[in-house]
Amino acid sequence: MSTDFFEELKQRGLVHQTTDEAALTKQLNEESVKLYIGFDPTADSLHIGHLLPILMLRRFQQNGHVPIALVGGGTGMIGDPSFKDQERQLNTLDTVLEWSQSIKSQLSRFIDFDDQENPAIIANNYEWLGELKLIDFLRDTGKNFTINYMMSKESVKRRIETGISYTEFAYQLLQAYDFLNLYDNHGCLLQLGGSDQWGNITSGIELLRREREVQGFGLTMPLITKADGTKFGKTEGNAVWLDAKKTTPYEFYQFWINTDDRDAVKFLKYFTFLSLEEIAAIEAEFNAAPESRAAQKALAKEVTTLVHGAEAYEQAVRISASLFSGNIKELNAEEIEQGFKGVPSHQVTADDSLNIVEVLTTAKIEPSKRQAREDVQNGAIYINGERVQDLTYELQASDRIGGKYVVIRRGKKKYFLLTF
Repeated sequence: MSTDFFEELKQRGLVHQTTDEAALTKQLNEESVKLYIGFDPTADSLHIGHLLPILMLRRFQQNGHVPIALVGGGTGMIGDPSFKDQERQLNTLDTVLEWSQSIKSQLSRFIDFDDQENPAIIANNYEWLGELKLIDFLRDTGKNFTINYMMSKESVKRRIETGISYTEFAYQLLQAYDFLNLYDNHGCLLQLGGSDQWGNITSGIELLRREREVQGFGLTMPLITKADGTKFGKTEGNAVWLDAKKTTPYEFYQFWINTDDRDAVKFLKYFTFLSLEEIAAIEAEFNAAPESRAAQKALAKEVTTLVHGAEAYEQAVRISASLFSGNIKELNAEEIEQGFKGVPSHQVTADDSLNIVEVLTTAKIEPSKRQAREDVQNGAIYINGERVQDLTYELQASDRIGGKYVVIRRGKKKYFLLTF
């Protein structure tokens, strides 16, 4: 166990707030600590907004501590009001339990539940929250908190004026109860979360102090902001998911490779397991020649490999290189699907003519046959990266990549996909 572990977390910028830092540092340096982070299932996959807390669990495990990944099957049915402008939509029990299961399997890709010395623990708070009796909960847990205390939390204060239901108001009590339960069953003493979780975390510490007379600890990570002011974790308005079916490895790679110069080194510290010395060397190279994009390349490689594996990373690089060079024929069908996800497509039927002019108009790539003929003759049309200027050209079976796809490019950047 490294005595410099907590100091390294601070140097990476991963520590926003802590309760009793001196006591926590002492505890982490002297013994193996059990800690937890909660993940409420609000969708069937986690997204990169969850990546920082997941990797924090991994960092603690690598340094001899025992991470507990808590899937919020119970709290996920209520909805955390923290820094949300309006009430979340409530989901059915079946939906939340199904999402909980898929989140469990995603977490197992990052933290080791079979480690011989300090295996991680997975828990679902529906197991105890689903059994709670309201009268018992109000008597045993609710009595520890005044309304004034609960309303003083920033997450509640922000919502008082616009309106907060009793359901969401009580959320912090449920999260506090989780901490108590994990202490009783696993000896958990530390709760981690994003900076928006500070109020919920300190409520849990208060419950531990009152009910068990023990000192619990809290640590929050910074809220991630992008230098250009846009929301982290979204690209073109869509969330970047950890599930390859929802965000392809190529799209995932593109998100990281397009990181703003001002964020790249910071994100290397947050999201990779490269040492601070290695990151400093990359930063020096990057500062000397920003056009080399050394920081973005290292970031995209590390995070894509971490989430999707080395093979998916290499495939994403290959797709990027082929699209940049225009050598579309180097790609296979799966790579075409990833690289051209979201571009306009047209399903070719058995009745469709395969003449280039007819294809361009039928697929609505060109507005008219006259315009299609003009663009072909002017050299503006490419089939799988190769220019076609023959008006009599017919698409061949050999043009179909993987027997399924033909990529048509009009001009420099407008791509279209024909599927067979």
